Amino acid sequence: MKPFTKSALSVALQAALFGAAVSLSPVLVAQESDKGTEAKEQELETITVTAQKRAQSIQEVPISIATLSGEKFDAIFSSGDDITALAIKVPGLYAETSNGRAAPRFYIRGLGNTDFDLAASQPVSIIMDEVVMENVILKSFPLFDVQQVEVIRGPQGTLFGRNTTAGIIKFDSVKPRQEFDAYVKTTAGTLGQFNLEGAVGGGLTDELSARVSLLSQHRSDWVNNSFTGENDAMGGYNERAGRVQFLYEAADFDALLNVHSRNYDGTSSLFRANILSPGSDKLNDNYDRDTVAYDNPTANSQSYDAWGASLKFDFRFDGMTLTSISALERADGGGIGDIDGGTPDGPGVIPFQAVTEDQLKDLKQYTQEIRLASDTSDALSWQVGGFYFDSTFGVNSIDGFFGATEVFHGNTSWALFGQTSYKINDKLDVTGGIRYTDDVKTFSVGNQNVDGFALVIGAAQIQQYDPIKVSDDQISWELNANYRLTDKTSLFARVADGFRAQSIQGRDVAFEAPPSVAESETILSWEVGAKSDLLNNTLRLNAALFYYTIDDIQLSAIGGQTQGNQLINADKGVGYGFEFDFDYRVLPNLSVGGGFSYNNTELQDDTLTVAPCGSGMCTVLDPLNAQNLALIDGNPFPQAPETILTLNGRYDFPIESGEIYIYGDYQIQGKTNLFLYESAEFKSNNNYEAGLRVAYINYDNNYEVGVFGRNITDQDNLKGAIDFNNLTGFVNEPRTFGVDFKINFY
Repeated sequence: MKPFTKSALSVALQAALFGAAVSLSPVLVAQESDKGTEAKEQELETITVTAQKRAQSIQEVPISIATLSGEKFDAIFSSGDDITALAIKVPGLYAETSNGRAAPRFYIRGLGNTDFDLAASQPVSIIMDEVVMENVILKSFPLFDVQQVEVIRGPQGTLFGRNTTAGIIKFDSVKPRQEFDAYVKTTAGTLGQFNLEGAVGGGLTDELSARVSLLSQHRSDWVNNSFTGENDAMGGYNERAGRVQFLYEAADFDALLNVHSRNYDGTSSLFRANILSPGSDKLNDNYDRDTVAYDNPTANSQSYDAWGASLKFDFRFDGMTLTSISALERADGGGIGDIDGGTPDGPGVIPFQAVTEDQLKDLKQYTQEIRLASDTSDALSWQVGGFYFDSTFGVNSIDGFFGATEVFHGNTSWALFGQTSYKINDKLDVTGGIRYTDDVKTFSVGNQNVDGFALVIGAAQIQQYDPIKVSDDQISWELNANYRLTDKTSLFARVADGFRAQSIQGRDVAFEAPPSVAESETILSWEVGAKSDLLNNTLRLNAALFYYTIDDIQLSAIGGQTQGNQLINADKGVGYGFEFDFDYRVLPNLSVGGGFSYNNTELQDDTLTVAPCGSGMCTVLDPLNAQNLALIDGNPFPQAPETILTLNGRYDFPIESGEIYIYGDYQIQGKTNLFLYESAEFKSNNNYEAGLRVAYINYDNNYEVGVFGRNITDQDNLKGAIDFNNLTGFVNEPRTFGVDFKINFY
């Protein structure tokens, strides 16, 4: 392990102070008193989560969880940002992408996957309306009419299966109900932004209700292309999405049908050549947020279509509920990127042109879950179930020199699981769970180098690759305990085991290199934590300390001298740290909240090497072997922020017709290494963003009108880089301002 730095010592001191506050909670509780109606209005609401596939208070679940809903959620996504806007908004959670709004990458407690390919696997699972979204395109379904977001930290292999070694982000849409309700929300802002969102729902009969939710988002092109001289050439997008739900409710049977679709067309991430200088991680004079230099007329465009449907049945028996969830997801589309980020004339030195295109072909994902759960108030509760997953898709990679190559991926998995909890007494609950999973992946190559210039001149030839089939079966398990120290404070401990199934990456076939296979990784995670509601339920403090080890951690060696995308396994990965979240209603009209996370991650493999930057322009800080490969033992995980700090506050001014409120949020991201190797250039520190919203709510007529700003200081944050050609980078979203109006109907 690396020694603590000065910042780490500061973090440890904050953790100690927080621990002392929690340990004093019985004293604080003893000093609480009833202050009448005003005190009641000041209390925080109870948050219900389904992290264990049953409704529970967040304070009773022995897992580290953070939630987003209501105004906090609306503020983050007020400017129409995609799902990656969740980055550094929750302690321990990070998100980024080099594929625009189409293929996000998530990290929890430092653990994620930097692979940009359409076949990439990730250790953070995205669950939308109780359906796993495995492919990266499915993970990017737009967010609208959302009831709540749950960020569930740590391995979740027992109830949710493989590929959840880092945790889960769970999204729940607003469900139909018998009472009529509807809303319309419209937003107009800078960069030609215009968004329209709405929903309407209510009872159709005494037992059948429905809800229709629609989203339309538009941003105009706003980035100039200095090579062609075209102003406002790219940067915009159009997104359309919808969801229709029908809920049938009877005395002993419920059925929920969810049908949803998406159409997206826009600009991908904008790669910018040589915006870093050798020896520095600061953006240089080549960087201009409003300008790129692309010689390809279709550079960085992308378009995707997706649709899906799920059908959930709940059958209630005497003390039990049988649940069945069947789901089908489909997607197609693609995008093209000017990977070198410039033209032969620059900016800076660009040794050769690199434009690549990827097309997702006929993605089909089918899932089926059946579970039987107890439904009583007995001391013993339990659930058992089975899960089936089947996915097939093709990826067509097109390079200007090598031509087009198609590969095909398949994945079939099934599992049996069970979990039981026992209430030993009024203070102590214990829970145990186990899951058996069998996972099979297949890979094959179709047509190669179609219309490729390299094949014509003899610089490439058709390669023969045998189909690949890999399989693994694993047992995942967990044990946890929750102890109620007082009626307001609980302590929990958890040990959990999980795995990420073997992965196959075939992108390099398009460039005359063989596919690569990574063996399954397994994680063992330990954590302890505390959850408290203090000061007459006006202050909520939740904290957790964690330590985990990953054997055979899967990594993606991308770019560098090899200009490739290869899967590798390191012997071990180790991570430790803590996170805490707080909400404090200081006054009935003043609330503050936020949190902090510290993650120390380390790769442990004495012999593992990767190719550093291919341009030779970067300053490699790792030792190099005789082949000029970087030894990465001891390096942090890539794209794993060491710290994340989030703060938010809301102050309202009551007036006769309603209220005026001010809501602000601020986030800062600590040291982050972008690649597997360390260099002076490819890293970031102290990236931050701030948002502000001022709004008026009219209670009598149920409407709200506001003005907002995101990234209000127009901070330029390096989010990622491409290292094989030059010092190309890409950055965060620009500053936006806007106005919005929302009206509710009941």
